[in-house]
Amino acid sequence: MPLPSSIDGFLGKIKQGVKPNMFEVEIQFPQNYKVANDDIQLTNLLCKSTNLPGSNLGVIEVPFRGRTVKIAGDRTFDNWSATFFNDKDFKVRGFFEEWSQFINTHEKNTAPRFIPEFSDSGYMATVKVHQLEKNATEPGGSIIRTYSLMHAFPTSVSSIDLAYDSNDQIEEFTVEFQMSYWETSGNTAGNAAASANNGGATLA
Repeated sequence: MPLPSSIDGFLGKIKQGVKPNMFEVEIQFPQNYKVANDDIQLTNLLCKSTNLPGSNLGVIEVPFRGRTVKIAGDRTFDNWSATFFNDKDFKVRGFFEEWSQFINTHEKNTAPRFIPEFSDSGYMATVKVHQLEKNATEPGGSIIRTYSLMHAFPTSVSSIDLAYDSNDQIEEFTVEFQMSYWETSGNTAGNAAASANNGGATLA
């Protein structure tokens, strides 16, 4: 089928498109980490920016008679980061600093949460990024696709720059997470691949 060459045809294909400012994060903290539901909602609300996670398929290069034959290798997953506004009470930043302290404390070099799993003593959790779209029924938009970051934990809570000439600004900081893999749910490029589940990317 030929590609549409008219404006009407183009709009019929792209429809409303997907807007990068229509998103929501869902931070699920480790089990028994005492964060109230209202504070979890605050954490998600104050996320200023993030990204839909990426992945990379490695390549094995095999020399053969003067040529290099490339064979698919192992899959790796990029680190995921999110930038948050700093609230007046430093609650959101404090949650991530304490989570990091559970893994390895600043002073004593101990690990209150030392098990890499979702258990009561574990430090991992699931983080979700929802891509939203505006519609006529859902205030704030409806979810069209979700990326679930599995076995995630924070490895970096960034510094916050202070300066006398930083007027009319709200402080921001960035948290970087490691994860084992991610899964997806929602809209995909083609339902024919719906049963595929390769490298943790679930097409549903």
